[in-house]
Amino acid sequence: MERRTFLKLSAAAGSALIVPVFGNAIAAEELLNPMARQFKKQLADAAMNSATKAGATYCDVRIGRYLNQFITTRDLNVENIVNTESSGVGVRVIANGAYGFAATNVMTMDAVADAARQAVAIAKANAKLQTEPVQLAPVKGVGEVAWSTPYKKDWRTVPVKDKAEMLIAANKAGMDAGASFMQSMLFQVNQQKYFASTDGSYIDQDIHRLWSPLTATAVDKSTGKFRTRDGLSSPAGMGYEFFDAKQEHKVRAAGGVTTLYKGGYDLIEDAKAAGRQAKEKLTAKSVEPGKYDLVLSPEHLFLTIHESVGHATELDRVLGYEANYAGTSFATLDKWQSKKFKYGSDLVNIVAEKTTPGSLGAVAYDDEGVPAKKWDLIRNGILVNYQATRDQAHIIGEKESHGCSYADSWSSVQFQRMPNVSLEAGKKPMTPDELVKDVKKGIYIMGRGSYSIDQQRYNFQFGGQLFYEIKDGKVGQMLNDVAYQSNTQEFWNSCAAMCDERDWRMGGSFFDGKGQPSQVSAVSHGSSTTRFNAVNVINTARKIG
Repeated sequence: MERRTFLKLSAAAGSALIVPVFGNAIAAEELLNPMARQFKKQLADAAMNSATKAGATYCDVRIGRYLNQFITTRDLNVENIVNTESSGVGVRVIANGAYGFAATNVMTMDAVADAARQAVAIAKANAKLQTEPVQLAPVKGVGEVAWSTPYKKDWRTVPVKDKAEMLIAANKAGMDAGASFMQSMLFQVNQQKYFASTDGSYIDQDIHRLWSPLTATAVDKSTGKFRTRDGLSSPAGMGYEFFDAKQEHKVRAAGGVTTLYKGGYDLIEDAKAAGRQAKEKLTAKSVEPGKYDLVLSPEHLFLTIHESVGHATELDRVLGYEANYAGTSFATLDKWQSKKFKYGSDLVNIVAEKTTPGSLGAVAYDDEGVPAKKWDLIRNGILVNYQATRDQAHIIGEKESHGCSYADSWSSVQFQRMPNVSLEAGKKPMTPDELVKDVKKGIYIMGRGSYSIDQQRYNFQFGGQLFYEIKDGKVGQMLNDVAYQSNTQEFWNSCAAMCDERDWRMGGSFFDGKGQPSQVSAVSHGSSTTRFNAVNVINTARKIG
């Protein structure tokens, strides 16, 4: 039941955003109907008892209710409103040293017991072909516990009319400021996840996330030329108060200030800026290729972190298990074992965690019942660790899992997924204005753009949304057609300075794909504004040769 379908939403520039939609369409009021915790416990016990009797030495049960509401608007019109719900039970077991998994959307004791027996049968069949038994790092059972994303306003209780009017108001603000067309969207997710295992855990988690991307398009009618500017918002793990918070955070741009927000987002103000800047991009100077010092804003740098560090330190990629989907990793075990591989400069400290409030990855426990934690991936530029799950921990000498197992649905088997991966802020007091003072020839880059990276997460190219020339320590005119090229080790070793904690904030990916069949997850990446010296910049509008 309910295999993945896709909702195709046309973006303002004629491209398309492909958004996975899980489950069946439902009325908005049905989003608030909860599933009783005691009933979930009974289902879990039925599955675990059945699995044990059938010969499983371990069993975990994930009972999920996954709710989504997606709203899309273009100009002054609502294009689409979708509410979906999907619920069911996934059972994973170990029998004869091998994994087995089965799932059902029939929420009865008999159905989940049958699914558990099927999982055991699959495990026993797998065991005939498996050369080594599964080794699970120990996890202490926590009994019955509950956790929820901290939020003040439940998005499910806010009238759809109010949300649509907010998006349309943003579109109008963008068009009034100079955009020819505007598109804005609102993605809202609630994952009600119940985990139980034969280790003795019964964990009930209520997870909330949202994101409001927008695109402004400006058209020169005399030439047919157009330019776009996407929103600078970052998706967050919080409630609808995301749109109420006004904790101002300023980032230096050309001749003025672009206002972003920590802990919230002013959609209308960003839409105004997007409309104005999309129009300005029509007449901006095209960049001259060459070597530049790059000053990268956090809502841009998050994606470079995600692709060149986050994916590169996933242990399944390192081991070659993930080769078919987006490749493996250059950060092989021999580099980690040497204890001296210079991933970046001495300033580069990158941590993994699932504990930061408001982040997309924040939970109390992962999908193997492992408590959320924080650990180093890169310390003083040296590769020191990877991301591992319970069955991977022994490979790198860890005594416990890092707690980064995740499944995007009750019907999907959990596997290693990226936690939040972030670059620590600089220790020396420094503002963005101070960071650019000694840059003679540079470019200030803001926002997420197009990108490309090779199958080993090594050679790459990244664009952005906004580009400003830095000349003799001052931010100047807007530039166009900018992309930078490097390889992961060269790039991170060119890291020369970064702003302090006052400037640190998180960007993130709301739909990060991995696995076969593909699963999506949401993950945040934090940094402060950071400078990278002598990076190769190309002009994306010029033909080669």
